[in-house]
Amino acid sequence: MRGLAGKAILVTGSTAGIGYAIAERLGADGARVLIHGRDQGEVDAACRTLGAASAGATGDLMEPATAQALVDATVAAFGRIDGLVANAGIYPRGVLGETTAEFFDKVFAVNTRAPLLGAEAAIRAFRLQGSPGAIVVIGSINALCGQADLTVYSMSKGALTTMTRNLADALAPERIRVNCLNVGWTFTANEDATQQKEGRKPGWQHEVSPLFAPSGQIMQPAEIAAHTAFWLSEESAPVSGQIYEVEQYPLIGRNRMAES
Repeated sequence: MRGLAGKAILVTGSTAGIGYAIAERLGADGARVLIHGRDQGEVDAACRTLGAASAGATGDLMEPATAQALVDATVAAFGRIDGLVANAGIYPRGVLGETTAEFFDKVFAVNTRAPLLGAEAAIRAFRLQGSPGAIVVIGSINALCGQADLTVYSMSKGALTTMTRNLADALAPERIRVNCLNVGWTFTANEDATQQKEGRKPGWQHEVSPLFAPSGQIMQPAEIAAHTAFWLSEESAPVSGQIYEVEQYPLIGRNRMAES
C-alpha cells in the first residue's frame, strides 16, 4: 500500500493496456478509480472487473470538452478528485514527407491538448477542494527522438515533457505535483496487433533482441502501473517536475556497439 487508500483518481484510457493495469494497481492499493474509455461496453466491463471502488465515464478526447467532463464525473462519483493519470494516447504511423495537417492535429489533440486540458481541469478541482493533488503524465521515450515513422507522435510526447516541467514549477507552492513517466517498449494487445501488422509473427515478444530487452522481455503493463502508483503517492513527495524514464537500459551514453 502506498498511502493511496480512499484517494479518488481519474485514469484516462483505462479500459485496456497500460491504463487498465494502472487502474487495477491503484484499486489494489485502496484508491477509487474513474475508468475512462470511448466505448460504454468496455468501460462497464472494466468496472465490473475492478469492483465497487471504480466508476466509469465515456468520452472522446478529440473533443476539448471531454477533459473537464471526466474530472466532473470523478468528483460526482467519489465526492472529490485527488489524482489524474493522463494515460490515453494514440500512436499512428506516418511517412516523412507525407504528413498532413489533419493527421498532425488529430495526434496532438489526443496526445498533447487533452492532457493539458485534463490537468487544468484537475488543478481547478484541487483548488476548489483546498487540497494538494498529484498528476502523472504517461509519456514515451520517443519524446527524446523517436523512429522515422513516429515523428508526429514523438513531437506530441516531447511537448508533454515541457508541459510537465512548466506546470510543476508553477504549482509547487500549492503542493500540486506533476511528473511524467517516459515509458519504453511495453507489451499490450494494441502493441501486439501493431507489430503483427508490421510483419512480426505471433509470440514475437518472446524473441526480442537483448539490445531492446536486456531483462529478456519487453516491459509489461503491470510494471508501468507500479511506477505510476509510486509517483501518485506521498512516497514520491515532494518531488515534482521530473521526467522519469521507465526503461530497462540507459537512454544516454549507451554503447550499443559492445553488444552488436
